[in-house]
Amino acid sequence: MQTLDRDEVSTVVGADPAAVYALVSDVTRTPRFSPEVTSARWLDGATRAAVGARFEAVNTAGNGRSWRNRPVVTVADPGREFAFARTEPFAGTIVWRYRLEPVQGGTRVTESYTVERPVSRLGWLVIEHIFGGGVRREALHDGMRTTLERMRVVLESDRGEVPEPR
Repeated sequence: MQTLDRDEVSTVVGADPAAVYALVSDVTRTPRFSPEVTSARWLDGATRAAVGARFEAVNTAGNGRSWRNRPVVTVADPGREFAFARTEPFAGTIVWRYRLEPVQGGTRVTESYTVERPVSRLGWLVIEHIFGGGVRREALHDGMRTTLERMRVVLESDRGEVPEPR
């Protein structure tokens, strides 16, 4: 059985923290960057990131199977941090976070996850056998690297266009 606890990936982008925050906190744009999230929309009348706002995300595994989840925004601190918690039956609670730090030439962006309630044995069975989860820790790490690189390209481009996934 696999386990998850926490992981993070950082990159420096040539954009100011306000611009980076505007991008990472707009969950409706996440499918353009994430290799796993295929759609995201605000729920309950929310239109932007605010503590307590909920959104629905649809994720798709490598085998084409998808699932929905409904995260809740836990931190909405413009220019500094954006975080949300995703809780699913049998799949535990994971907090996803983007921390922004001004540095010479731009912003250091750190995307991370922390498992607050672990995935149950039944959850791992579903992940591994129905969704073909592979090594989930590696997939999440690679997904964070891909997401940050795609965001970096957009934030540093003149036109703000997202390149097609490779």
